[in-house]
Amino acid sequence: MERRRSGAAGDGGRSRSPGGRGNRRLQGLVLLGTVLVLLVLGSAAPASAHAALRSSDPEAGSVVKTAPRHITLAFTESVGLLDDSFRVYSPDNHRVELGEPQHADGASDTARAALPPGLANGTYTVAWRVVSADSHPVSGAFTFSVGAPSPTPPAAPADHAEHPVTKSLYDTGRYLAYIAAALLIGTAAFAALCRPPDTAPLRLPLLTGWWTLLIATSALLVLRAPYENGTSPSTALDLQAFTATLTGRPGLALLTRLALLLLTAAVLFPLARRGGPRARLATGAGVSVALALTWAAAEHASAGIQVPAAMTSSVLHLLATACWLGGLTALLLTLYRAETPPPPDTVARFSRLAFLAVTVLVVTGLYQSWRGLGSWSALTGSSYGRTLTAKLAAAVFLLAAAGLSRRWTTLLVTRASVPAAVDARVPEPVGAPGGTGAEGPPRDAPEDAPATPPPPTADHYRRALRRSVLAEVMVAVVVLLITTVLTGTLPARAEAEAAEAPRPQVAGLPGAEAFTIPYDVGTPEGRGTVQIQMDPGRVGENGLQAVVFGPRDALTFVPELRVSFTLAARDIGPIDAQVTDRGGYWATNDLTLPLEGTWTMKLTIRVSDVDQVTETRQVEITR
Repeated sequence: MERRRSGAAGDGGRSRSPGGRGNRRLQGLVLLGTVLVLLVLGSAAPASAHAALRSSDPEAGSVVKTAPRHITLAFTESVGLLDDSFRVYSPDNHRVELGEPQHADGASDTARAALPPGLANGTYTVAWRVVSADSHPVSGAFTFSVGAPSPTPPAAPADHAEHPVTKSLYDTGRYLAYIAAALLIGTAAFAALCRPPDTAPLRLPLLTGWWTLLIATSALLVLRAPYENGTSPSTALDLQAFTATLTGRPGLALLTRLALLLLTAAVLFPLARRGGPRARLATGAGVSVALALTWAAAEHASAGIQVPAAMTSSVLHLLATACWLGGLTALLLTLYRAETPPPPDTVARFSRLAFLAVTVLVVTGLYQSWRGLGSWSALTGSSYGRTLTAKLAAAVFLLAAAGLSRRWTTLLVTRASVPAAVDARVPEPVGAPGGTGAEGPPRDAPEDAPATPPPPTADHYRRALRRSVLAEVMVAVVVLLITTVLTGTLPARAEAEAAEAPRPQVAGLPGAEAFTIPYDVGTPEGRGTVQIQMDPGRVGENGLQAVVFGPRDALTFVPELRVSFTLAARDIGPIDAQVTDRGGYWATNDLTLPLEGTWTMKLTIRVSDVDQVTETRQVEITR
């Protein structure tokens, strides 16, 4: 009987019955399901680039007297250049030969290309594509005119847009790499610092993390060229494009990460294993820091203000996240799968490690939030701020769950430190005052007095700790999901810098009527403005041009735009303007308004397959 009790305690309260095995399978499926949900939702999250166009020379929509010698773009952070970063189309819609793209005056946040001499008068369309410092490609288009605008500006090409399949595959690889790094580093830190007696359950997360990170990094390296150029995955077989990506910062970071993983498996860990615990700890710490640097060197921390402090903060933030969330997974597996349950000392060590990790996360998180927000108003007035607020709210729940786990850890350690003899009740002699006789309850006590419940055992606290850690892991999955979305959202500071730049205007003829109409379909990326220009804005035949700008005043492309005019006072209309997509803007040259008066212009903007909005504007048409 005593041996059976010891076996039950040794299993941490686990049942050997089929029902117990079914419960464990169910728990495993729940954990697997949350990770899959994270991957699916994470891959569907928008990955807006962090670099925004600050200014251009010539300015968008401007009319210059003489042909410029260069096209120069300035961004809110450093950018990488591609062989095809600039495409310029002449007024007759032929591509203009340009010089090799380069940084203007050596400034990493600029892009420049030389124009050929002797450009003819008319409107030129510029399509550009660069790689943001956080590894996301950024693209856009604008027009400028030499001498005078063309009656019909050339169309901006559509092939600079992102390829949806390539983007989806690349984003999935990025999120898998984040998860694998947290699992690998966190499990290794738990094994080295918390020293559980049974490390057998940790082999699976270690191998899973290493292999997943290796495969994800290899896939990202192969997909890097089509991701940067906005082409299909099949172009990954282009050896010249693949070689070109290895010279850029993101490509070098991925190559370094891949080499580091192979070197660690082949050389470092075997050497450290022969050197003892201290050598393994030093090797693991060095590899973890080096891996974290491959992310910091290719993301937003490497550009903007206070780069050394930002990169240090980014490395510490990633390592703290891995030690906490990856360590939580390791602790959960140890609590459920270890043949010998972890002793209170192991749990107490992880509690201290988690507290240190949370402290580092709070400090680095506050700094990174300040660096990304720039102002308190951006916390509610920008997409970055609202996503950050959601992350902070989820982090509060995570801290609450962590506090509960820490409470159960303290009780478990306290109970385990109490000698067994203290819990034993020493029976008093039969017949002694207040004693317990063989007949039953004490003579002085009422016959119906309730029995005193036994104090909670260490197994009770261990089971409670398992439940609280499981809840903590579930909340941590949500925090990690929001974090992946946050890394792909334009920081409010960069958004404010871009908004301070001169707003692009639609190029048109002198005397034309121009106005701006805001729109909002109710989604984060479904709001912006439409700049409309009517030429000449009078009775008779008119030309109409419409340019759509997104939520950050950047030129954007929408699948459909409709414009109609109604003169209610004369019961005329609606007259469909029949605007067509000219590749970057919508236009018509055949809008005829027969009478003067106050016309109602109805503008419908469709931003996706299901999201659209209709706005109206009163337009005065004179003779």
